[in-house]
Amino acid sequence: MQATACNIPSSAQAYSFNVTALPQRGQPLGYVTTWPAGSSRPVVSTLNAPTGTNTANAAIVPAGTGGDIMAYASGNNTDLIIDINGYFAPANIGANPMSLYNLTPCRVLDTRQVPPGTPFTGERTVNVAGSPCSVPLSATSYVLNATVVPSGPLGYLTLWPDGQLQPLVSTLNAGDGAITSNMAIVPTANGSLDAYTAGLTQLILDISSYFAP
Repeated sequence: MQATACNIPSSAQAYSFNVTALPQRGQPLGYVTTWPAGSSRPVVSTLNAPTGTNTANAAIVPAGTGGDIMAYASGNNTDLIIDINGYFAPANIGANPMSLYNLTPCRVLDTRQVPPGTPFTGERTVNVAGSPCSVPLSATSYVLNATVVPSGPLGYLTLWPDGQLQPLVSTLNAGDGAITSNMAIVPTANGSLDAYTAGLTQLILDISSYFAP
């Protein structure tokens, strides 16, 4: 993992990933499993895509031999995308270690309830620190459950830190137009985050915890 372009230090003990399967020719995919290199493949799934649609799920995977991880796809062939949004390391490693603080789960955003309550597409900014969820401005990352309620097929949803360029990654995919959710860990520098939807949808963001010094 450290050999990728993502600047992951060798001290990383585990990775926070968003794993996306793109089943070839829309064929059903039983499951994808990810696990640390050097250990036996576990009898668990990281995600499931039985309808053959592009499917994403968040996963925290320990670092294995050489910092590597393994992936296994069951069923038919699939392309696989793995995006990293953080890593875990010993507290004495790194200049600015962060701790996780739990919250009572709280709804940051529900576009169905925001007048006029119509679906949107494109980009919008979400002020998390200004929501009713009592998230301090000292928070450096949010742990969210993101849910889309599409009006039709939705290519993808991307969440990223406000003030930065939109990254070339997805948080979730709903190409079949189904209500779809996924966990997301999103950094912040100003108490806000940005969201982009490639299709008309309602968006719900629920927060469960945050990282801070």
